[in-house]
Amino acid sequence: MMFRFETHDPETYRRKARLISLAMAGQLLVFGLLFSQLLVYAFGSSIWLNALGVLLGLVATSLIFAALKERPWMSEVRYVWQLKGNLSQVSGYLGALREAVEQGNNSALHLLTFYHQGMAQLAELNGRTLDDDGELLAERLKVRQRRAERGLPERVEGFDPQDLQAFKKS
Repeated sequence: MMFRFETHDPETYRRKARLISLAMAGQLLVFGLLFSQLLVYAFGSSIWLNALGVLLGLVATSLIFAALKERPWMSEVRYVWQLKGNLSQVSGYLGALREAVEQGNNSALHLLTFYHQGMAQLAELNGRTLDDDGELLAERLKVRQRRAERGLPERVEGFDPQDLQAFKKS
């Protein structure tokens, strides 16, 4: 499935992410205590029953969260999860992509552009600056120059995971 870049307000994303994280932590705490107490009441006191209660609380919290993740108010957080997942997928191929870019492969150039563009957007949404070392800055500049030389736009619209199949995981 094709992933497309979207524009989201960083402040809105960070506020929602904090609220959702707090709600999830609170929910896990309540469910963990509730299940632990129910198990201890039913079967007697045991560290294993308390641990099982916490595990059941985690499962219940995960199930509720999975049911709510498609809600419209989760759009920013859902988008960032998808972006992180796609960046993680591409990062496994970086070595092969870099080699292919050196050989003039436009598909690899597109994927490497997606990677750098996605990392920049992720940093912006999280309110951080990119911790660039000289090598990464040089690579980003080289990718930009190669795109300009080939008459390609500086930015890409998204990423198709199928494009990675042409490359060997590094």
